Amino acid sequence: MAKRLTWYILGGLVLGIVLGWAIHAGIDNGTPEATARLKGIAGWFSILTTVFLRLIKMIIAPLVFSTLVVGIAHMGDTGALGRVGLKAVGWFIGASLVSLTLGLLLFHLTSDLGDMLGLSPHLTPPPVNAAVGLDASGFDLAKIITHIVPSSIVEAMATNEILQIVIFSVFFGVAITAVGERAAPLVTAAEGLAAVMLQITDYVMRLAPIAVFSAITAALTEHGPGLIFKLAYFMGSVYFGLATLWIVLGVLAFAVIGRRAGMLFRYIREPALLAFSTASSEAAFPRTLEALDRFGVPAKIASFVLPLGYSFNLDGSMMYMTFASLFIAKAYGIHLALGTQIAMLLTLMVTSKGIAGVPRASLVVIAATLGQFGIPEAGLLLIIGVDQFLDMGRSATNVVGNAIAASVVARWEGDLDPPEPAEIEPPHAPSHGFTRHA
Repeated sequence: MAKRLTWYILGGLVLGIVLGWAIHAGIDNGTPEATARLKGIAGWFSILTTVFLRLIKMIIAPLVFSTLVVGIAHMGDTGALGRVGLKAVGWFIGASLVSLTLGLLLFHLTSDLGDMLGLSPHLTPPPVNAAVGLDASGFDLAKIITHIVPSSIVEAMATNEILQIVIFSVFFGVAITAVGERAAPLVTAAEGLAAVMLQITDYVMRLAPIAVFSAITAALTEHGPGLIFKLAYFMGSVYFGLATLWIVLGVLAFAVIGRRAGMLFRYIREPALLAFSTASSEAAFPRTLEALDRFGVPAKIASFVLPLGYSFNLDGSMMYMTFASLFIAKAYGIHLALGTQIAMLLTLMVTSKGIAGVPRASLVVIAATLGQFGIPEAGLLLIIGVDQFLDMGRSATNVVGNAIAASVVARWEGDLDPPEPAEIEPPHAPSHGFTRHA
């Protein structure tokens, strides 16, 4: 089933490119009326993608809660929970620093090479006071810290605040462990809820190829290939950086896991492709959880590390924000000393920890950071048009980074189970791997 679905998603991707390009070419004549018409057509196509993503969001809160509660209950003690948490956070910090450092080096390498070959885009930066339309007011350190703790678990689940759900689930799971046998029915109920949510995931995923087709069609209908060609070198540099990051993270995973690390990419190909096609790592969360289970990562580890990674381990976003920030500074002719560049990237790393669930989060984080270093926020207008296409790459990279993090932590815990077949069981299968590896 997984193999067929992957091909269907690829088919939707190709058809979306062809149809979106054709619609744009047939209507676009450079007039405001044509632009408005293209935007309207893209809006109709986007409805299908929006419905799919809303269905995925419908699953995430109960899935995160149930799998995390069961995982903590099966750990048996808070010491194991703290140990897994420290190892996960340690890997997240290391991976973020690797991503930022690699991004800094690769930006200067590709930028200098582009200047030398005459490939770098020569763009006129917008006025420094131009409005970007992004609200960065929420990225205040005090707000970020207080926002981590939910004032209401109902509100957190209603708004899909993953980190807040994780905090409540940790308290709930630890309390279940402390209560002991009297809480056994709650553990059984949580296991049943997790199995049901994974079954719903199977149903929802049948719409994935349609969602991918509509997402790509809408993007190319509205923007067309012209904007992509205009910033082709910048986009190519970002994707080169993301590809290099995949290789580096894969090598690090190989150093910890061994030869089996190479198999991981086969197991997560479908969720990574889904994240790429829909430009949403959130859409891939349920499938990533299932893929890690088949790879051998116990649910008690994957269900804890994966949700944390969605807030603290955004490797692809780190890489993209590095390229985007330095690109904007260069466009305005602003020279930043190496120490200033490092300080700016570290600021991005800290600020990004509050971006889970924020629309166009990476752009908002960049906007919140640029002003602190004398770089006009208006520079975002240079790249905002291609952000959708770059979001595809960084979303897929975030999925890969989090899957590697969960696998590495499982190996460090000495708890990596033998792998199951990479293919997903048919929807009518009597059970899911989650209960087996709990």
